[in-house]
Formats: sequence, structure tokens, C-alpha cells
Amino acid sequence: MADSMMSKAATMEIPFNSNGDSRNLAEDDSLEQAAKSQWRLREKDLQQVMVSGPNLNETSIVSGGYGGTTEGIIPTSSIKGSNMHHHSSSNSSTTAEEATRGIAVEKFDIMKKWGLSTYKCTKQMISERFGRGSRTVDLELEAQIEVLRETKRKYENVLRLARALTNHFYSMVQTQHALGDTFADLSQKSPELRDEFGYNAETQKLLCKNGETLLGAINYFVSSINTLVNKTMEDTLMTIKMYENARLEFDAHRADLEELNMGPRDAVTMARIEAAQQQYQIHKEKYERLRSDVSIKLKFLEENRVKVMHKQLLLFHNAISAYFAGNQQQLEQTLKEFNIKLKPPGADKPSWLEEQ
Repeated sequence: MADSMMSKAATMEIPFNSNGDSRNLAEDDSLEQAAKSQWRLREKDLQQVMVSGPNLNETSIVSGGYGGTTEGIIPTSSIKGSNMHHHSSSNSSTTAEEATRGIAVEKFDIMKKWGLSTYKCTKQMISERFGRGSRTVDLELEAQIEVLRETKRKYENVLRLARALTNHFYSMVQTQHALGDTFADLSQKSPELRDEFGYNAETQKLLCKNGETLLGAINYFVSSINTLVNKTMEDTLMTIKMYENARLEFDAHRADLEELNMGPRDAVTMARIEAAQQQYQIHKEKYERLRSDVSIKLKFLEENRVKVMHKQLLLFHNAISAYFAGNQQQLEQTLKEFNIKLKPPGADKPSWLEEQ
């Protein structure tokens, strides 16, 4: 009896709304329906994924569960891009290594060829020095080259003496200028010898003026001889040096080819003979080309040397003669004939702006 009363009391404690439905039961039913619909959607999406398969370009790795926030999403396209970047970097590094290896091999081949050529030329040089090897000689050209070298040595001596004359004469002109100023000062301070000091002052000033004019002519002479010796002749001698080196290389490869031709004629030797024949032909053409260049330059140099020295020697003679004859007009006329312009006094001295 007590149990029936407790169950009745418990049944009477459940509240009902005005429609006779339970509020909690209605909420449970709505939650259950929402859960079922959401599960159907998830099942439908899963089936679609299983049928079509995932797209790796669009698939994302989600942290936080299905349907979570976008934080922590790592696109697979970025992973794929990083892998592609890694592969491209490795490919570029491999290409760079291959290029570096190719350059190293090329340099090694160049050094190998240079070493063999140097060895052959050194061997030929030693053979010629000890009289065991033959050399190609152009007697006419060799004689012209020797004449040029001798002429250059003599002209260098003329240039050295002309520069010494210029320095000594410049010192004399400076002394005359100082002596003229001293005579002029004494002429003002010594009334009893005013005329005598005055005459000597005017003479020294005139000699100083003529000396500066002669210095202009001598400087022009020195400059022209220096250009002829240290530029024109030197350029020809550089070509001659190239010609002599080409002659030595030609004889070295000629001797190498002759030595191979005297040996056995197997397959390896024939290949070496063919390569030596090619090198021989290349150096022969180079030797003949430089020999022609030297002949042409020697011809033009001789014509230029005669023309330049004729003009400079005439200038030197006329200027020196006019100066020591005291003919100021003739000295000035000589400079005009050779288009020599004298620098005004103090032209070589820098201005006060340049000294700052």
C-alpha cells in the first residue's frame, strides 16, 4: 500500500502545459530530430567523398575536428609547392655543379695544351742554342731587324744627350735671368755705374728671351725624337717580338712533325701525325702572316723615320745657328716655320685655385 502511494505521488509531480504536452519531452524530440538530420547530411557527404575521391589540390588538413574553425588549416597545394621548390632547387644546384665541372675541364684542357706547347718551344730553343736543331731564317728580314735595333740604340743616345742639353741650357737661362735682375737693381742703386749696369741688364734680358725661344725649339726636337724612338720604333719591335715567338712555335711543331714521321706507322701514331700536321699548318700560317706584317711595318717605319728626322734636324740646326749668331728675328722665324708656339712665362705653374 505504501508503494502504490509513492508511485502515485511521483506521477502527480510531473507538470503539464495548457495543451496537455510535456515541455521536456518536446525539447528532447526536437533535439533528436536535429541530430538525425545532421547525421544524414554527414553520411551523405561521406558517401559522396567515397565515390568521387578526394582532390589533393583542394584537400585541407583541419585541426579541431570536422566542421571546426579555419585556424590551423594547411592547404595541400602549399605542401606540393614546397616540394616542387625543393626539386627545382636541387635541379638548379645540379646544373650549376655540371657547369662548374665543365669549366674546370675546359681550363684543364687549356693548361694541358699550353704545357705541351711550352715544352715543345723550350725543347726547340735549347736545341737551337746548342746547335742541334734547325731554325727557319729569313736573311733579308733578319738584317733589317738588326739595322732597326742598332738605329734605335743610336737614337736613344741622341735623345739622352738632347735632354741633357735642355737641362743645362735651362739652368743657364735661369742664371741669365737672375743676373739681369741683379744688374737692373744695381743700376738703380749705383748712380756712378748706372749706365754700365743698365747695358749689361738689357743684354742679359735679351739673351734670356732668346734662350727661352731656343728652349722651345729644343723641347720640340726632344719630344719628336722621343715619339719616334719610344712609340713608333717600339711598336714595330713589339710586332717583331711576336714574329720571333711565332717562328719558334712554328719550328717546334715542324720538328715534332718530322720526329713523328720518322717513327712507326701504327693507328695511334697516324692519329698523332694527323694532329701534329694540323698544328704545323696553323703555326705556319701564323708565322707567315706575322712575317708579312713585320716587312710592311719596317718599310713604313723607314719612310717615317727619314721624314721626321729631316724636319727635326733642320729645325735644330736653324735654331742653334740663329741663337748663337744673335739673330733674334731669324730665331723667331724658325719657330714660326715649324709651327712651334712658346708657352708664356709661368704657364707651367698651377694657379692659386689649383694649389688649394
